[in-house]
Amino acid sequence: MIKIALAQINPTVGDLKQNRAKIIAFIRKAKKKGADLVVFPELALAGYPPEDLLLKNHFIAKNIGILNSIKKECKDITVLVGFIDKKGDAIYNSCALIRNSKVEGIYRKNILSNYGVFDEKRYFSPGNKLAVYTIKGYSFAVSICEDIWEEKFINFLREKSPDFVINISASPFYLGKVSIREKALSHAAKRTGSFVLYCNLVGGQDELIFDGTSKVVSPSGKLIAFAKRFSEDLLIFNLNKGKKYPFKKVVASQAQEAFLALRLGLGDYVKKNGFKKVVVGVSGGIDSAVVVALAKEALGKENVYGLIMPSLYTSKGTLRDAKQICKNLGIKHSVVRIDNTLQTYLKDLKPYLGSGKRHKAEENLQARIRGNILMAFSNKFKYLVLNTGNKSEVSCGYCTLYGDMVGGFGILSDVYKMLVYRIARYINKINSKKVIPSSTIKRAPSAELKFGQKDTDILPSYELLDPILKLYVEEHHSLDEIAKKGFKRSLVKRIIEMVDFNEYKRRQAPVGIKITPCAFGKDRRMPITNKFSQ
Repeated sequence: MIKIALAQINPTVGDLKQNRAKIIAFIRKAKKKGADLVVFPELALAGYPPEDLLLKNHFIAKNIGILNSIKKECKDITVLVGFIDKKGDAIYNSCALIRNSKVEGIYRKNILSNYGVFDEKRYFSPGNKLAVYTIKGYSFAVSICEDIWEEKFINFLREKSPDFVINISASPFYLGKVSIREKALSHAAKRTGSFVLYCNLVGGQDELIFDGTSKVVSPSGKLIAFAKRFSEDLLIFNLNKGKKYPFKKVVASQAQEAFLALRLGLGDYVKKNGFKKVVVGVSGGIDSAVVVALAKEALGKENVYGLIMPSLYTSKGTLRDAKQICKNLGIKHSVVRIDNTLQTYLKDLKPYLGSGKRHKAEENLQARIRGNILMAFSNKFKYLVLNTGNKSEVSCGYCTLYGDMVGGFGILSDVYKMLVYRIARYINKINSKKVIPSSTIKRAPSAELKFGQKDTDILPSYELLDPILKLYVEEHHSLDEIAKKGFKRSLVKRIIEMVDFNEYKRRQAPVGIKITPCAFGKDRRMPITNKFSQ
């Protein structure tokens, strides 16, 4: 038997000293557990993805120096750790094997990820060799993330017939990714006839979430062990070739997965970037309710401040709900009415805008006044402003530049409206008392910038809108293809036109948390100036 520890850690990009301290702490913890081998994720020393830090030679040199400083901790235990290696002008996404306080071997990633959020070919050169080692009579091969997804690489492994394969990874999360990973690892295990031990990163890095869920797959392709989700963990696995292991299963609802991912992403973004407190514009609507509840879960009620900014058009029900949400969460809040400020704007602009029928210019003034107030509190008290816009609105441009689009971080920017409702119900489910009022969940969504306004004045119902957006934005279907799925052609055409026209707005939106296969930003790089017609 060999005892293997998968150290699922949450490093911070560029914080080499702190990452070193975390790695050493987990090595010591693994030793206490009697582990023979401890494994760390892809680029654990540098954090992932380091992006253009990789263009700084002194950053790479320091990362190698930190690796060498860890060697003395590696007595009586074998350590695999991801780091950046360099030879000549070429740099490599690498894994060092440290044994008896020496770097005994270095494996360089063969298959570089270069799609979606990945840009590895911009920085790294590919390796071209396998790394096979032995420990306590067992042979094992090392691979890094994308390697084990490629059939060509799996065939290389198969030729070597290792007893087990280690895959160190920094695989970002999106809804449904866990089962996709499991299928890929299962395929690799069956094809090689080996145990596959997968050690994944955990934590938030800008828009990316790494969920952890490190796991062990048997040679028959069955999941037999897995680590915690969305938190650090040390998974200890006793590998014995002759033993039969019971099968396991990772079970989670979509709402639960989204909640855990958003909570982790928000918490890490705030803490890793040196903020302490956040401020949220709480309107009484569903989006701000979910954002402020997530903030309380991620940061604690003492670090969340609510700003309620009603106007003449704010209904009694939404104002009541906004106050109730803050009270339910136990967060400090203030009510700052915007009526006088709005009237001053309208008076001063009357010679230019006129005094006839109200236009969206007058409506959007309200959103921009609220944005100014949020930023004033941010500047004065060093709060990070949390944006509350969801993916359905942002897709269609149903949002106001420099108004409700202000903020340092977009919590719901990759969350469709109907999922926002499911997250709200999940939040109520996991709390001992109902946090988000039923009236907030049941009320028809409205920006409340004029009397009687509803989102459906401009947008189709979200039940119709969300699936069409998913087909167009995430799956890249054409107008004809979407219409053939049973949607009214004129409706699909109108939605596509809204999405395409509003690319300029999305480019100015705050960075947000990715939880779908295709989020706005690095995943979807559409030109703003674009005359391609559907």
